[in-house]
Amino acid sequence: MTIGIIGLGLMGGSLSMSIRDIYEDVTVLGLDHNEKHCIEALEYGLVDRIVEKVDDFFSVDVLFLAVPVDGIISILPLLKDIVNTDMTIIDLGSTKEKIVNCVPSVIRKNFIPAHPMTGTEKFGPSAAIPDLYKGKAIVLCNLADSGKLQKDLAKQLFSNIGMKIFYMDAQEHDRHAAYISHMPHALSYALANSVMDQEKAKAIVALAGGGFRDMSRIAKSSPNMWEDIFRQNKTNLLEAITSFTHELNKCKTLIEDEEWTKLHEWMGEANELHDIL
Repeated sequence: MTIGIIGLGLMGGSLSMSIRDIYEDVTVLGLDHNEKHCIEALEYGLVDRIVEKVDDFFSVDVLFLAVPVDGIISILPLLKDIVNTDMTIIDLGSTKEKIVNCVPSVIRKNFIPAHPMTGTEKFGPSAAIPDLYKGKAIVLCNLADSGKLQKDLAKQLFSNIGMKIFYMDAQEHDRHAAYISHMPHALSYALANSVMDQEKAKAIVALAGGGFRDMSRIAKSSPNMWEDIFRQNKTNLLEAITSFTHELNKCKTLIEDEEWTKLHEWMGEANELHDIL
């Protein structure tokens, strides 16, 4: 099997590691707009060969698009002339509806819209880790429009690398992702900036315990990637931020009014989330 990966950072590099662990006879071709990433991907053994352009993936069995969501949309039109009947194209974008709507009709059967619910705040080939995908959820969207060969291959591949597969409509996915992934990133950026705006930010950070570090960790995530995600999922993200703001204002009011019993109950309601998780 020959695999192509466009985007050789955390997601693409880790995927290559996972696939190489499972499939013995696999060749991985890679492409990244960052020349340093290409060099590092070769040094770390993430790819067997770097190609120069999208057209060079014409012979691959599976092509993964592991770049920011705007980049995925810009690549899609370039694939029309290289895709054969049996090729499978899988995007790993964090939003799905706009990507699905931008897939050229002539290659829609080849296309599998996917979102692996995993990642770290780090990026680049050096951030790649072998078990990033193991035990994690992956959402496959709008599979009714994908070919049987492509669906079967994607399901088998993701199952083989240890992922738990879920199915959703792209629009439904984007709303859920806004609450459980995109809004928490916005909050982490806001938390980091609120501390850095203080005159004695260094002193505050010096006193920071594990809770603060956990909540602010993802604020180290790539602004380039998350700007794209926020733009593509604007409506759902604004709804999620509004919902969070409502709850934060409720907390603020209870503290102002010294409604300690009600505040205790409000916190208890939040504890129930971990019964679900």
